[in-house]
Amino acid sequence: MEEIHLGGGCFWCIEGGLLGLRGVEEVVPGYSGGHVENPTYEQVCGKKTGHAEVVRVKFDPEQIPRMTLLRVFHTLFDPTQLNRQGNDIGPQYRSIVLYSDEGQKRDALAAIDEVSEYYDDPVVTEVVPLEFFWQAEDYHHDYFARNGSTNPYCVAVVAPKIAKARALHEDLYE
Repeated sequence: MEEIHLGGGCFWCIEGGLLGLRGVEEVVPGYSGGHVENPTYEQVCGKKTGHAEVVRVKFDPEQIPRMTLLRVFHTLFDPTQLNRQGNDIGPQYRSIVLYSDEGQKRDALAAIDEVSEYYDDPVVTEVVPLEFFWQAEDYHHDYFARNGSTNPYCVAVVAPKIAKARALHEDLYE
């Protein structure tokens, strides 16, 4: 099993879009890339911790190669938007890959090169070493699965992103 940490806007979108991929064992929302230890959601939303909303993805690279996972990840958000995704604005919503080794770094950069061909604007996904991952509060875990049909944000924003990824990569989902 391998772990990689990914952020592309709201972590509810990324978690919901990666869950159900064959080979993905676990997706845990959290915070990374900042300077405050064990931040809260409110602190991160306050834009003073430097953290991004991210997910820790535990996956089996024999079932879903890292590059395939990174391709799916990049279809869950617009990687050309700096410090935002739609109406979610702030550095906590930046797109970011936090790598644990040189192989992850190399593949993250290759995936960005690959998806750059589909956009007129430059892809702004950061690729930085993972220092710390702080797990988000329990109520954020499986958020879309628990609230997808009742929370207006999930209905209007999260569901269409997940539907798009599932349509583009339907053969990868269980």
